[in-house]
Amino acid sequence: MRCVPPAAGAVIVADRFDAGVRMGDTIDKDMIAVPIGPQLRMAIAASPAYFEAHPIPKAPRDLLQHNCINMRMQTAGGLYVWDFERQGQKLNVRVDGQLIFNTSPSMVDSALAGLGIASLPEEEFAPHIEEGRLVRVLEDWCPSFPGYYLYYPSRRQPSHAFSLVVSALRLSTSPRPDWRY
Repeated sequence: MRCVPPAAGAVIVADRFDAGVRMGDTIDKDMIAVPIGPQLRMAIAASPAYFEAHPIPKAPRDLLQHNCINMRMQTAGGLYVWDFERQGQKLNVRVDGQLIFNTSPSMVDSALAGLGIASLPEEEFAPHIEEGRLVRVLEDWCPSFPGYYLYYPSRRQPSHAFSLVVSALRLSTSPRPDWRY
């Protein structure tokens, strides 16, 4: 079995890959998608030292007045646009900042150093928030979203080995019944 990093469904078909892995809400409708992880949620965070020198943002547009730590999307080349949603209201904010990275550890380190506000999946910040090294903001604007999915063409006859992998993934991510009485 061969897997490819995030790419359009047409690419896995044209290049004869068995499957790809993408975020659930970015998969072409003609693909079969199997969740391979939990839902995700973004977190917006900075160090306490940063917030001593700058006001805490109360709304996403307040980020335009801050030094934000950006991420360059490796596959698309552009900067990540920060997505927010609250009570059905969706908002995209193109933040500015002096730092741009293409990996999350550098972004976390920069936030810890007090260099700005960063946006990453919450598990990247979790230990630092729990220990008070980072402060999470705009939490009510960061809903959960579909996590990673294995996806593959619906029009191809999969091999037996591939079918076993897909079955195992479906079983490992399905809700477990509560066997306690």
